[in-house]
Amino acid sequence: MTTHSTQLSDQERAIYEWQMWLPDLGEEGQEKLKNASVMVSRVGGVGSVVAYELAAAGVGKLVLAHAGNVKPSDLNRQLLMTHDWIGKPRVESIERRLLDLNPRLDLVTVPENVSDNNAESLVDQCDLIVDCAPLFTERFAMNQAAVNQGKVLIECAMYDMEAQLTTIVPKQGPCLRCIFPEAPPTWKREFPVLGAVSGTVACMGAVEAVKAITGMGELMTGRLLRMDFRRMTFQTMKIAKRNQCAVCAP
Repeated sequence: MTTHSTQLSDQERAIYEWQMWLPDLGEEGQEKLKNASVMVSRVGGVGSVVAYELAAAGVGKLVLAHAGNVKPSDLNRQLLMTHDWIGKPRVESIERRLLDLNPRLDLVTVPENVSDNNAESLVDQCDLIVDCAPLFTERFAMNQAAVNQGKVLIECAMYDMEAQLTTIVPKQGPCLRCIFPEAPPTWKREFPVLGAVSGTVACMGAVEAVKAITGMGELMTGRLLRMDFRRMTFQTMKIAKRNQCAVCAP
């Protein structure tokens, strides 16, 4: 899963030294991260933390899609936004904050949310996708493009004090439409959010992305992790492909 071959610099070896002590990551895994490109759909409460963790981990290229300007209500959870940027484009705040952390990043920022019109071109620019969009129209568009191009899609979602996570590997397990054939009728654009819940599932999604890039561990393919933070309970459910799925059925 690489776009080009570039070895680590001495500076990068120093920055990622402790990370490379992981026995199944090492310098080889760190080079895979450097040469990988990841798209994050919506860089808000969930996606901002995903992008920040992947930038910190040394992923070489991030493709980030998020429309609109920073609003006061963003600041309880969208950790790449700041008070001084209220009223200015979100993607500009995202870019400056990520480059402060990792100036070596190759950043592509798109001031649009994912849609049927741009999903294919956005996915074409990356090796893997972390989908953090709140709306099913966006999530379905990203799912379709990922399946079409055979690229791993990590699905992170939250609502109130609950969250869920799964990893979609085309041809190996179910896609998002297998789990949700149609958008839930009760789903709304605005909903209760605790920023720490967004950040928790985001960190877990970033871990899945690192695993997918480096080959570490076991992905969540065919499994859905459901989290209830009010009770602090975690449940892993097996999920299967739907024979009649409109997206991934043979």
